Amino acid sequence: MIGQRDTVNGAHFGFTDRWGGVSAVPYEELNLGGAVGDDPAAVTANRDRAARSLGLDPVRVVWMHQVHGADTVVVDAPWGDHPVPPADAVVTAERGLALAVLTADCVPVLLADPVAGVAAAAHAGRPGLAAGVVPAAVRAMTELGADPARIVARTGPAVCGRCYEVPEEMRAEVSAVEPAAYAETGRGTPALDVGAGVHAQLARLGVGDRSRSPVCTLESQDHFSYRRDRATGRLAGYVWLD
Repeated sequence: MIGQRDTVNGAHFGFTDRWGGVSAVPYEELNLGGAVGDDPAAVTANRDRAARSLGLDPVRVVWMHQVHGADTVVVDAPWGDHPVPPADAVVTAERGLALAVLTADCVPVLLADPVAGVAAAAHAGRPGLAAGVVPAAVRAMTELGADPARIVARTGPAVCGRCYEVPEEMRAEVSAVEPAAYAETGRGTPALDVGAGVHAQLARLGVGDRSRSPVCTLESQDHFSYRRDRATGRLAGYVWLD
């Protein structure tokens, strides 16, 4: 259920795999995405299971309406009955409030400054990387008192550069913005390494404590992959502070 978990000075990070939930094929089992065609009751049950496995209250988890952009929203409470605004990064200075990001090949980015008590979750796919969602999230954190030198960054399972084949024009367009994303597949065809691009951006921003999951979602049957399966579920990354 929770494939990877880490705690650093009261900052907690967790990434799910696809097992331990109640969703049926093709979303089996732990689909946490509410907009992929799965039974809403199954998604609610899965979110409850995932949160409780991390010791979280499910109603104290903030989800996003992700649109592959760079819009960033600061929150201090769950949305409740309010509409969820389109955003690909969410930031909080509220300790104990968990932030969640959904992915199925894109890079889930979790950030926290334990001293300032500021956390962020960002959804970095190819468009978000190029649009600057990660710098936008770090900028929003610093406006709340975070220091990039204190920020702990964890990125979760995502498609790797050897598997993310793209047209040459697309590789050129993205790598012109972030050269570190330039990649080739194992067959020597054009590709993008979004994870490498994210970590290059974090390094330039002064974030020193960075860790990247070794899991490629397209290669791993324990993780959802949109590029591999199309109709599939969504993984989640969670971050919160004591």
